[in-house]
Amino acid sequence: MPIIKSAKKRVRVAQRANAKNLRSKRLLRSSVRSLKTAIGKGSAKAISDTQRKVQSEIDKAVKKNLMHKHKAARKKSQLSRQVKSSVKKTVTKKATAKKAPVKKTAKK
Repeated sequence: MPIIKSAKKRVRVAQRANAKNLRSKRLLRSSVRSLKTAIGKGSAKAISDTQRKVQSEIDKAVKKNLMHKHKAARKKSQLSRQVKSSVKKTVTKKATAKKAPVKKTAKK
């Protein structure tokens, strides 16, 4: 335990900063988890909304120096790749399901 007054204050400041950083990191992780569950469900609108939210949270983490900018860029790239592949899968599933057989007309 520190003895000097300024060292005691630094301990208090560090504890507050640590709590704030943990809240921000927890929010970031939960938003990434929500995006992954949205990808699993397959709703394109929900996916795009949560992706926008996650990218915003990642940018905020970079601004607060919780994450390096290159790590953030890599994370956003990975998530967008997952979103793109999941949207592509849902579109192809819906497109193949909606097609009806074409009826040919008889020649006269």
